Amino acid sequence: MNIDDVRWDVRNGGVSGASFDVAYRALNKITHFMALTILSVTPETLDKSFLSGRPGHPHRFLEGSELEAFAQDPANELSPEFVSQALARGDRCYAIFDRDRLVSYGWYSRLETAVTVGLNLYFGPEWVYMYKGFTHPDYRGQRLYAIAMANALMECAKEGRRGLVCFIEANNFNALKSCYRMGYVKVDTMVALKIMGRYLVQGGRGCVPFGLGLRPVEPFPRAIRH
Repeated sequence: MNIDDVRWDVRNGGVSGASFDVAYRALNKITHFMALTILSVTPETLDKSFLSGRPGHPHRFLEGSELEAFAQDPANELSPEFVSQALARGDRCYAIFDRDRLVSYGWYSRLETAVTVGLNLYFGPEWVYMYKGFTHPDYRGQRLYAIAMANALMECAKEGRRGLVCFIEANNFNALKSCYRMGYVKVDTMVALKIMGRYLVQGGRGCVPFGLGLRPVEPFPRAIRH
């Protein structure tokens, strides 16, 4: 962590936020620790201005063959192995383009999903879990990812789902601000600490109505990772 990181933290999270980030990173040099802000968004809480989109930026769920092709380009941060595993699970990818160039995407799952090796996130069947969001560096700061996610939410709602759930590590202040701006609301905070190869998990009551929690599992070598 350098001085630019500290300045960024102070700008986005204040002095207390910067101090928290320093402590967070220090603990992760000793073991794996995660403080996860759990979020949800529904059509009712969504800022509808994100549904308008932008001219020249079409967005939609991608077909498997398209994803396999995009996975051949390292700039898209999609490995062929990941794409194969995600599609086999039935997960879907919603993307936004600059005409025909892939510029941002997010993945959507209806199944319990690994958040790291040895730890899964589970949730109620009326929710869809959004994970692995990406925006190409050339397009960051344009809110294209939020536009794609807002429209993915509405597609999921048409299919009978109540909304989206996701998590952001509590020291990622910029991402949290972006989610709150779009219409996400905080559900609760969950903490996971790895001790002797296993995770200890603690979460609040706010996750109960969502059927949501973190489950320690035996690690598998090919688990889907973020």
